[in-house]
Amino acid sequence: MSPDSTRDRILTAARAEFARHGIAGARIDRIAKAAKTSKERVYAYFDSKESLYRVISAQELAAVAEATRMDPADLPGYAGRIHDHFAAHPERYRIMSWGQLELGTDDAPPDDAIQQTMKHKIDQLRQAQQAGQLDPAWDPLDVLVLINQIATSWSGQAYPSPGADSAAFRAARRAAIVTAVQRLFPAIPRD
Repeated sequence: MSPDSTRDRILTAARAEFARHGIAGARIDRIAKAAKTSKERVYAYFDSKESLYRVISAQELAAVAEATRMDPADLPGYAGRIHDHFAAHPERYRIMSWGQLELGTDDAPPDDAIQQTMKHKIDQLRQAQQAGQLDPAWDPLDVLVLINQIATSWSGQAYPSPGADSAAFRAARRAAIVTAVQRLFPAIPRD
């Protein structure tokens, strides 16, 4: 498949459309127009708008996971990396947020990337608890959700305008996030 294949153009156009309008607001005709193809061609590759979104969200999730790498022994560092990633890529935060708002987990396919990623991270946290690296009093699901919520708490917010020392503002927000997670789930010193 060439780097400029119809499928790739559809995915690129859909990524921008979903980031801008969400799933319900996205329009296949706008995606097709931006991808320089027809609606019929979009549906030849993806049987529904939701299935197209799931492909996009799986790609975005893979990019986030690669950039942030969860280490159960250093959850504060993980939270900082999540913050950094979404501060640099706000469109990725919007894409993932739309899925949380608009798609339920009940109708997710068994191979849903988000559900599989959550399960894998929960297993990692559970193993860290068993190894004495993380307080076993916490439910691993709560740990994961709390960290993600704290880490993304500034992702949907506007930073100061350029010239207002936005780098210092962003660094202060990151420091607050890392400190909050450190207090909840302290990093384990490495020997």
